[in-house]
Amino acid sequence: MLWRLFQAEAPFVIGDPTEMPRPQARKTSYVGTLKDGKPRGFWLLLLATPYRGRALPCGFVTYSSKTIAQLARSRNQYHWAAFDQVKALLGDKPLVLDCEFSYLELLEYLVAVSVNFVIRLQLGSHPPTFYDASGRKVMLTVGLGEETTYRSLSYMGKVTVNVVGVWRKGHAQPLWVVSDLVPERALAICAARMKIEETFRDLKSLLTFDKLMNKSQVHMEQMAALVLLAFTIGFLVGEALRDEPYGAPASGPAAPGTPSPATESVASQARRKWQRYSGLFVVLKRKLTLAAKRLRLLHNQVVVAFAQLVQPLPVRT
Repeated sequence: MLWRLFQAEAPFVIGDPTEMPRPQARKTSYVGTLKDGKPRGFWLLLLATPYRGRALPCGFVTYSSKTIAQLARSRNQYHWAAFDQVKALLGDKPLVLDCEFSYLELLEYLVAVSVNFVIRLQLGSHPPTFYDASGRKVMLTVGLGEETTYRSLSYMGKVTVNVVGVWRKGHAQPLWVVSDLVPERALAICAARMKIEETFRDLKSLLTFDKLMNKSQVHMEQMAALVLLAFTIGFLVGEALRDEPYGAPASGPAAPGTPSPATESVASQARRKWQRYSGLFVVLKRKLTLAAKRLRLLHNQVVVAFAQLVQPLPVRT
């Protein structure tokens, strides 16, 4: 059922892993160790589509050092299993990933299955090697306040990619993005990847998603799917409620006429609040008061929206 939440009209799909610490679960079969052998826990790789400043989950896989050892699989194989589930739905939509996915084997896999990708690149102390069309090694450089693009580079001599780097003022280091898309489009898409991190924050702080605990991995994943479905329903209800006091997000040309300073100040404050509060936060924490008739109307709209999301017409095969 969770895969039915995939939004066919979404411009891209986001993938991001998050740590699920379980320090007390010493005898749980699917709990291993996280970074540097501690603490105990497992990883959850969530796939989602962007929606109104956050992201709607549509699938996930879980893995740990223990399940990797038990099944003689690598972390990379779990990543590929997750992307295999969504690649039939992607079409030409790019898959947007963070820097832990910028490894050669994954790029080769994505090219082989014809999946477009936008991946944040981590250079660090051991950066990957790039070559130009003549086979010369290319050093990626960008100045503070500048943007630099490199087209048709060979990643580790195996995969042809475009690379774009931007170093914004106030940031300690530049942002590098590797993609098979046009560099300017890839950079704009990568900036939107933060949506899924906001979703993780809501899941953990508002629904205690990181505290889920079941003895078996199958039951844990079933419970995680239920929580993600509940998150989606609460999120959609909250989005409808959020627009009531703070207005819908600004879009299109401004209304004619010159607003007064007081009107501009009120509108600006409302926009800031709209951006600050997620739909789930509004429905659980803000305690908004609406007339019963208006509330029923909003709920009916959400029911229709959720039904269209879960079972659009025509139904996907």
